[in-house]
Amino acid sequence: MDLKLCLSLALILQLSSSLEPYDLLYDNGVEAFSTGDYAGVVRYMEKALASFSQVRHTKIRCRLKCEDQHPVQDGSIIPDLFFDSVLRRAACLNVCIEGQIGTQSMHKVSEDVIQDFHRRIPYNYLQLAYRKLNQLDKAAAAAHTYFQANPEHVEMDQNLEQYKALEGVKQKHFIDREARPHQAIAKLFRCTDSNYSLCLQRAFSAGAKLYDKGDYEGAAALFEEALTEYYKADVECRVLCEGPHRFQEQNHVLYRYSLYELISDHYTQVLHCKHECVRDLATRPGRLSPMENYLPLHYDYLQFAYFQANKLKEALSCALTYLLFHEEAEFMIENVEHYTAMLGQDGQPRQEAVHYLQRHKQELELLLIGTENLGVPYTEGNYWNSLGGREDAHGYISLFSTYNTRYLLHLWIPSGTDGWMEYVPISEKKNTTLVVVKELREGGPLLYDSVRVVHNSVALNGSQRVVFDDVISEDECSELKHLAHTTTMAGDGYRGKMSPHTPNEKFEGATVLKTLQYGYEGRVPLKSARLFYDISEKARRIIESYFMLNSTLHFSYTHLVCRTAITGQQDHRNDLSHPIHADNCLLDPEANECWKEPPAYTYRDYSALLYLNGDFDGGEFIFTEMDAKTITASVKPRCGRMVGFSSGGENPHGVRAVTRGHRCAVALWFTLDPLYRELERLQADEVIQALENQHLWAHINPKDEL
Repeated sequence: MDLKLCLSLALILQLSSSLEPYDLLYDNGVEAFSTGDYAGVVRYMEKALASFSQVRHTKIRCRLKCEDQHPVQDGSIIPDLFFDSVLRRAACLNVCIEGQIGTQSMHKVSEDVIQDFHRRIPYNYLQLAYRKLNQLDKAAAAAHTYFQANPEHVEMDQNLEQYKALEGVKQKHFIDREARPHQAIAKLFRCTDSNYSLCLQRAFSAGAKLYDKGDYEGAAALFEEALTEYYKADVECRVLCEGPHRFQEQNHVLYRYSLYELISDHYTQVLHCKHECVRDLATRPGRLSPMENYLPLHYDYLQFAYFQANKLKEALSCALTYLLFHEEAEFMIENVEHYTAMLGQDGQPRQEAVHYLQRHKQELELLLIGTENLGVPYTEGNYWNSLGGREDAHGYISLFSTYNTRYLLHLWIPSGTDGWMEYVPISEKKNTTLVVVKELREGGPLLYDSVRVVHNSVALNGSQRVVFDDVISEDECSELKHLAHTTTMAGDGYRGKMSPHTPNEKFEGATVLKTLQYGYEGRVPLKSARLFYDISEKARRIIESYFMLNSTLHFSYTHLVCRTAITGQQDHRNDLSHPIHADNCLLDPEANECWKEPPAYTYRDYSALLYLNGDFDGGEFIFTEMDAKTITASVKPRCGRMVGFSSGGENPHGVRAVTRGHRCAVALWFTLDPLYRELERLQADEVIQALENQHLWAHINPKDEL
């Protein structure tokens, strides 16, 4: 056999074993949806999900395998031996991963696509496609899976209720396809309702019935399974941290020249990610706040179950393990004393927990050193500071208190961990406490005679909210709409995504700088681009004056945007054009919190939407309570109407579906921090000044006339 033929066969074998990249499959699925090819949507999205899962598991297997084959030499005083292990492990990883999924699946996938998979967006497409194909059992499963990670999605909640009422759809079809194994408790009791917390209440109630029936060993087996799966999930979480990490505003080629500083910085990010697995495994998908005391609570329930099963040695071991996490828990100290007295001997805590906590402590010490090197202060999360768990009206109870003749199971509700949290690098960590705007005031001068207030905060049932009319004229609306239709591009402002919030609408946008560029090139009237610039400045001045701000309000982002209903996809539609959210924090309806941390734009302080038209169906702007469900006010867009509001968790908002036509607006976000001024706006200021110096604005109203 000649060499050329051998090489050809080798290439064919390599390609046949390669995994199709999940981001390309995902894009194909989205494209199929836009053309109404629902069978194609199912084919591509299911393959994308399978590919994503296989890539993840391959990385886990290969990293664990190579770690075992090439361990770092303990106690070595020769640096080259350490780097020998590092280099060999890296080579092992390349061979292992390429051998299992192929090189074409190893190209860098964008963060946006990765986050779409973590947020389970493909399941939203799948539930719509399966419903169109009348495969309602699969549609119900996809809808339920999506809702577990997106509990604020009101329309999906409604979809689930509709599925339950359909003939042929049964309770067993509402499964979470992405549930992680360490949710053994929830799986055993078939927690498949859209309200997971209520389901877990029933699960623990069923557990109480097991106690009443005397099946304590069965209950203990259940919690042992949950613990086993927890520690497996911990290994997977930690090994997945050993990938690339983002270094915000740090160019390592320019700013770090030392080999050891480079290694220190990257390893600190990896170590921080591993340390945060405690939080990850105690946080449900779509939630931001972990449940308190998650891991220790397993040992609390176990010690009671073993006590009831008359397995005192195991009960003592679990009680001692709980005390590793909470040394001063008096109720557990009493239990340990009683177990010890009954057994006539001391016990030992569980070794897996001993090792776990020793590692946790050692990592914390290293993290403090590493973050100091990075110049970023580090404060450890309150993983186990609260006892959170089994308690009665008197507080935490000993099994053997004089008033406790029977164990009173007052339930703490875990919230599960069947998804992955986005890892936020240390350099991006912010205080998660909701920051309320100081000295909230409103009702200041409107600055322009034509502008009038039609609804204030009282009328809108909230705070720091207002609706103005006649901010711009009909002619100005018409000119800006024409500018939008000429300059906007699909996905502009949404990282290239044509349908960033719903697959049923197309989004197109343009920035001030882009329109000025088009005007300078003669592709649009230069005066129209100047109008966009001037109108946005007018809006900024109105918001700054009305809310009586003591400092300058700066542009954070300015966007001319139109959203269009996609023909043929509006029947029986009940999703939102833009889901309920807040502009500077991550809304967590279940916790009734809004977490001011990345990826939210935490520096934004005020927001405004200036509407250019009202000749479309749907598209109302809505304010809600923190639950993301209770609507407090609704605003119908029209030419010249502007909604203004503070950007925090006090003002959750969204947009109802646009079911016919085009909805166009100037969207504006502002900041009080000059460090976060919009770069393109500053560049646009320079362009305007340069053109004014060239006397090209003689035929246009100057900016100061506004």
